[in-house]
Amino acid sequence: MSSTYEVRSHTERLRNRVFSVVTDAVEMPGGEVVDRDYMVHIGAVGVVALDGEGRVALIRQYRPAVRQVLWELPAGLIDVPGEPLVDAAARELAEEADLVAARWDLLAEVHTTPGCSNEKIRLFLARELAPKPDGDAYERTHEEADLEVHWVALDDAVAMALSGEITNAACVIGVLAAAQARSRDWSSLRPAADAE
Repeated sequence: MSSTYEVRSHTERLRNRVFSVVTDAVEMPGGEVVDRDYMVHIGAVGVVALDGEGRVALIRQYRPAVRQVLWELPAGLIDVPGEPLVDAAARELAEEADLVAARWDLLAEVHTTPGCSNEKIRLFLARELAPKPDGDAYERTHEEADLEVHWVALDDAVAMALSGEITNAACVIGVLAAAQARSRDWSSLRPAADAE
């Protein structure tokens, strides 16, 4: 591509703890300058937690934006300054599924909706799972208070993704990536520390 898409101005319209909405004036091919609105997101991590029986931990969680309970992976925001991404993933796995993992690999890094947001989610594969230690309880509130954890065979999760039963993008990509990695005897996995 020969165009540089130079940003001529950048205006923040709204800010909260998770994202801001901005308008950029961008020079298009041919020189016309147009406004483009988008969301600047702090980023997220997601976890495909796979047990020794080949089952993945899926959660059911209500999402106000779509007014539905969705099938999802344990996932959450990168909202602890300086926290390594794999540590954020481990934190979310513990908080949402009451699990810890001894083995971590990077599955995928995905821009979820690049037409309107810069959000990027890093998807990790967690294996060698164990229950979170007793006394290490996390108090779930709001939508997470009703969160349910279900163990689903990875092949069944793939079928759910392909049939439209799973519509959360990170979950679809995570289960498909895990199935593909398994079919390659895990050789396509990257070190968890490679996540950017």
